[in-house]
Amino acid sequence: MTLLIIALAVFVGTHFLLSHPLRAPLVARLGAGGFAGVYSLVATVSLGTAVWAWRHAPVDVVWTAPGWAWPLAAVVMLIAMILFVGSMTVPNPALMGMPPSAARAGLQGVQRITRHPMMWAFALWAVVHATLGGTTRDVALSTAIFVLALVGAWLQDGKKRGQLGDAWAAHEAATSFVPFGRGFAQGLPLPGWVALVGGIALFAAATWLHPVAGGPNLWAMGG
Repeated sequence: MTLLIIALAVFVGTHFLLSHPLRAPLVARLGAGGFAGVYSLVATVSLGTAVWAWRHAPVDVVWTAPGWAWPLAAVVMLIAMILFVGSMTVPNPALMGMPPSAARAGLQGVQRITRHPMMWAFALWAVVHATLGGTTRDVALSTAIFVLALVGAWLQDGKKRGQLGDAWAAHEAATSFVPFGRGFAQGLPLPGWVALVGGIALFAAATWLHPVAGGPNLWAMGG
């Protein structure tokens, strides 16, 4: 567990440092390609160590999720899948490298729900796996992913303000950090058909593959 916590702290901490305060000076010194190489190496080593440590950490049970939590978790995971697919299928101004025109294009799909659909997908995944896993190793891993997703999204907002100026300010004012935080201010916050159908398909595939990979069946455990 000690190695797992250290590896997760290094993974999350270096991600924040390399994505924000250290990015510009390292790119200036190493070039974009050199920076990408360093970033990938640090992320691969720290995440790989965390995965290895998670697999070898003791399975200390902190709590056992009640039966009703499993189908509820399946619904939350379905929402996460819809947000994830939606974040990948329309221009997402919150992602790195997106031009100001993406922020001026108006709200599309899951952006009506939250301006950080991908990060909230990861955060919901973390909440579900911490709740259902109930072990110290699951809580450690899920906490790291949750912090990485939502603190990273908050830091990304600050970076985008500096990069995109008024275009991002308008986008930020029209959207919500928290899902459904603006209610119906921008109309009915529907994800769009591509995100909805794609999210359902991804959820179905993940549900089928989860037991194959050694994980539980979210629906069956509720029975």
